[in-house]
Amino acid sequence: MAITRYTARRPNPWQDFDQLFNRFFTDRPLAPEGTSVSDWMPAVDVRESAEELTLTADLPGLTEKDIDIEFENGVLTIRGEKRSEEQKDGERYHIWERRYGSFQRSFTLPRTVKSDSVRAEFDQGVLTVHLPKVPEAKSRKIEVSTRA
Repeated sequence: MAITRYTARRPNPWQDFDQLFNRFFTDRPLAPEGTSVSDWMPAVDVRESAEELTLTADLPGLTEKDIDIEFENGVLTIRGEKRSEEQKDGERYHIWERRYGSFQRSFTLPRTVKSDSVRAEFDQGVLTVHLPKVPEAKSRKIEVSTRA
């Protein structure tokens, strides 16, 4: 009867480094696990004040001509495309983390948004969309009176 000996394999702390080092010198760009180089979605913040909702989106590398904004049936849609830089002859990427490609983000907004007054600004890669509230949705102070 043969006895088979199983030994636990000790983790090699250098294994991940070796894989990264080896991949550094391949022609395939590096991208985080589970994504491709073209996957990207702009980061967005939505905040509310007494007067309006404000949507802010980070769109580095884009111009206002690369962005399309629609507001229809209570849904705000932002579309755009970030084009990749052309690779020149004799060059190759070792690490490619910046994202390129088209994107679309849609946001269902409350009925309290005054659709005919929506406006957008674009400055230094940051898109800001102002969504003013209808007067009925704005808070107001109510005076309390006494009965005489």
